[in-house]
Amino acid sequence: MEVFETLAQVKDIPPTAVALGNFDGVHLGHQQLIRETVDRARQEGIRSAVFTFSNHPRDLLPREKKVKNILYKNEKRQIIEALGVDILFDIPFTKAIMTMEPVEFINKLLLEKLHMKAAVCGFNYRFGYKAQGNPDVLRNVGMEKDFEVVEIPPYRINGNIVSSSLIRTLIASGQVEKCEMYMGRNYAIGGEVVVGNRLGRKLGFPTSNLVIDPAMVTPPNGVYVTYCTYNGIRYPSVTNVGIKPTIGHYNKNVETHIFNFDKELYGKKIIVEFLEKTRDEVKFDSISDLSEQIVRDCREAKEYHDNLRRQQGK
Repeated sequence: MEVFETLAQVKDIPPTAVALGNFDGVHLGHQQLIRETVDRARQEGIRSAVFTFSNHPRDLLPREKKVKNILYKNEKRQIIEALGVDILFDIPFTKAIMTMEPVEFINKLLLEKLHMKAAVCGFNYRFGYKAQGNPDVLRNVGMEKDFEVVEIPPYRINGNIVSSSLIRTLIASGQVEKCEMYMGRNYAIGGEVVVGNRLGRKLGFPTSNLVIDPAMVTPPNGVYVTYCTYNGIRYPSVTNVGIKPTIGHYNKNVETHIFNFDKELYGKKIIVEFLEKTRDEVKFDSISDLSEQIVRDCREAKEYHDNLRRQQGK
């Protein structure tokens, strides 16, 4: 997949069918839209493309809270590429783009730069100055400029419209077990393992620590059943998200104990997938009480993984 990160890089693009949207979660609704774009491009004998922004458009609006990311940039690109997309336009959303009238947005960006012959967008796609552009505007210009517009209706699961805002709410409220239903994969946090306080090792439960990226949406403090992937291998694990109130004052981090694993991971990259929250983080009266609870947490997580293996026939 060819990737363009600035408009200045975009030159001599062949005709494209373009998926339009933010795709911040690349959830099942986004995936359906992108697959439709790839199919349309193959039918027409042109290139399939995704046009999106590397930052959230709301971040440029005054008095708006920063929108937390669901995916890291590299994850987002990997998922989009796996869907068969030929070209990704992942450019910064700027004030110049924000103030473009919808027709100017279509003409200067989608037609002149991307050579768009077909547009595929969601029912709620908005673009241009004050978000005045919508699928109807695209269709009206398409009739004049000879490009096709495919509008994808709401993608529903159990009656709920699948959206990035729904997924953010699920993660932020600790309902991580529901994410896979809407995303097609488990919610995950990745990064480089950093040195912690080593208390877990002293207690017989060595952990791998990840610093939480403040730009990412994160689950509430508590204990979770997880998988931890290292070097391409997925291990059953249990994870504490929190500030370790029993032993001092720490910044919120992700601390994972991998079962039946004895390798040193400092400086290594891992991915932690969240399966289910088992309890809130609490402050214990003593290290001994904390240690006893960790034993119970591990037992519960192991039982969860054992049941999961049986369900999967492994």
